[in-house]
Amino acid sequence: MKNTLKFMPLALLISGNVYADSLSEVYNLAKQNDPQLLQAAAQRDSAFEAINSTRSDLLPQIDLTAGYNYQDTDRHEADGSNTDVSLGLYQSIYDRSSWVALSISEKNARQVDASYAATQQAVIYQVTEAYFNVLRASDDLEFVRAEKAAVAKQLHQTEQMFEVGTAPITDVQDAKAQYDSVLAQEIQAVNNLENQYEELRAITGQQVSDLSVLDIERFSTSMPYLSATELVQQASKENLQLLAGRIQKDIAKEQITLADAGHLPTISLTSGYSYQKNYDMPNDPVTGQKMDDDENLFNLGISIDLPVYSGGRVTSEGKQAEFQYIVASQELEETFRDVQKNVRAYNNNIRSSIGSIDAYKQSVVSAKSALTATEQGFAVGTRTIVDVLDSTQNLYQAEKNLSDARYQYILSQIQLKQVLGTLSEQDIFDIDSGLITTAGVQDAD
Repeated sequence: MKNTLKFMPLALLISGNVYADSLSEVYNLAKQNDPQLLQAAAQRDSAFEAINSTRSDLLPQIDLTAGYNYQDTDRHEADGSNTDVSLGLYQSIYDRSSWVALSISEKNARQVDASYAATQQAVIYQVTEAYFNVLRASDDLEFVRAEKAAVAKQLHQTEQMFEVGTAPITDVQDAKAQYDSVLAQEIQAVNNLENQYEELRAITGQQVSDLSVLDIERFSTSMPYLSATELVQQASKENLQLLAGRIQKDIAKEQITLADAGHLPTISLTSGYSYQKNYDMPNDPVTGQKMDDDENLFNLGISIDLPVYSGGRVTSEGKQAEFQYIVASQELEETFRDVQKNVRAYNNNIRSSIGSIDAYKQSVVSAKSALTATEQGFAVGTRTIVDVLDSTQNLYQAEKNLSDARYQYILSQIQLKQVLGTLSEQDIFDIDSGLITTAGVQDAD
C-alpha cells in the first residue's frame, strides 16, 4: 500500500544559500547531525557485531604458548635451561546454552534494526513537524503584521475624524487599545518564530533560513481510501514498534529456554600438543649416559560437564525468565492498543482537517465580506469603530485558522503513515513538490 500526500507536482528552485531551505535538504542535515538517529545507528551496528561475539563460543578455541626457563643452582650438575612450546585446541561439541544465546543475539539484532528504522521514521516526522512549525509561526507573524497595518490605518482615520469633529474620542481610544493589543501579539509572534527556528536547529545541528513555503495555490487534500479497520489491519502487520515488540517477546521466550539449558550437560573436545627442548642436561646417575633432551606430548580427550546442583540458581533464573516473558507479552499488547488508537485518531484528524479547511475557506470569504460591509456602515455612521475592529480581527483569525488547518492536514498524513509503518524519505520529496522557494518565510526582525 502506498499512501502519498496528494500534492500537485511542482519543480523546485534550489537555493544558492549556504544552508538548504527545502524540506528534503533540511532533512539531510538532520540525518547527518541528529544525535537520536546517530545513536540508533551505532546501537544497530553494535547489535549486529554482537552476533559475531556470541558465535565465537561455538567455534574452535586455539591457544599457543611458548616459554624459556633457565636454572642455576649450587649443584652444578642440576644446572640447565629449556624451551617449551604448546598448542591447545578446544571445541564445543554440545552446548545448548551457546546455541540459544546465538539465536537470542540474532533476534536482538533484528529488534534493534527495527528500532533503528522506527527512529528514522520518527526523525522524518520530527523534521517535518519542526519545519512546518516554523512556517506556521511565520504565517502567524505575517497575519499579525497585516492586522497591525490595518488597525494602524483605522486608528489614523479615526484620529482624523476626531480632529474634524465627526468621531468621538472613545472611537480613538478603542482603536488605540486595539492597536496596542496587536503590538503585543506581534512581540509574542516574533518570539514564537525565533523559538521554532531553535527547535529546528536542535534537530539539524545548524542554523537554517529562507525555508520554502507551502504553495497554497497547488495545495489539495484527499481522504484515506482505506477504512479505519483496514488501516488498523495494515498497521498490525507493518508498524515498526509492533515488529520490535514481537521480536522482544520471542527473545523473552528464548530466555526461558536459555535458563532451562542450565540443567543440561555440555560436551567438549580438548586436544593439545607440547614440545620441550632441554639444554645442558646432566648424565643419568644410574647409566651414566646423557639424559634425553627432547620431549613430545600429545593429548586428546572429551569432557562432559553435568551440572548437579547450583544452589537453586538455574531454577530461579528460569522463573525470572518466565516473568519477563509475561512483561514482554503485556508490553506488546499495550503497544498494539496504542497503535490501534493512534491509527483511528490520525485517520479522524485527516478527515477533520479536510472539513476544517473547507469551512475556514468559506469563513475567510465571509469575514472579508463582513469587513467590507462594516467599513461601509462605519463610513455612513451605521456601524462603530469597535465593529470595524472586531471585523478586522475576525478576518485575520479566520486566515490563521485556515493556515493552521493546512499544516495540521499535512502533519496528520505523516503521523498516519508513521503509525502504519510506511513512512519513508520519499514522503519528504512528495511534500517538497508542494513547496515553493520563490518566497521565504516571514522575517522575525
